[in-house]
Amino acid sequence: MERIDLSIPGACLLRPKVFTDSRGFFMETYNKATLCELGIVADFVQDNHSRSCRGTIRGLHYQLHHPQGKLCRAVLGEVFDVIVDIRCGSPTFGQWEGVVLSAENKQQVWLPPGCAHGFSVLSETAEFLYKCTDFYHPEDEYGILCTDPQLGIAWRIDTPRLSPKDANYPTLAQANPATLPKFVHA
Repeated sequence: MERIDLSIPGACLLRPKVFTDSRGFFMETYNKATLCELGIVADFVQDNHSRSCRGTIRGLHYQLHHPQGKLCRAVLGEVFDVIVDIRCGSPTFGQWEGVVLSAENKQQVWLPPGCAHGFSVLSETAEFLYKCTDFYHPEDEYGILCTDPQLGIAWRIDTPRLSPKDANYPTLAQANPATLPKFVHA
């Protein structure tokens, strides 16, 4: 597996070794020892799987007291996966980075705890899987408006489909600073 660091501290793209032949392909999607060698020391406690249709944006989500590191990949279709650094004190606070994850490219993204996360669906449908380092706590769920004009995220879709909850999150500038994670130097 190859690690490619992204512009947000702690975030990276992972390219697995894929073995193909006439029968199909094989790849290792998770190996704790390999991830540790690549600098990702994480204990995963929960796996999530979503299916969404074209134009859907899910996010931007985060938890404050139970921050989740996430190892994300698309197993059907194609998504534009976005990480927003909302960690107060981070050198890249308020910046975002996005990568295309697809069943075809088989890449994964590591999202460090404390960042906001979301994705848009570029294909007709997409199935998205992610491993989390902490459990989901509904009382600790927060979000940032994915269409925040100051963030200026280029979601690569024309007409976004949002849940009512996601459509009503505050912009980053409107967010209460007490509800934003703090940057911890690695």
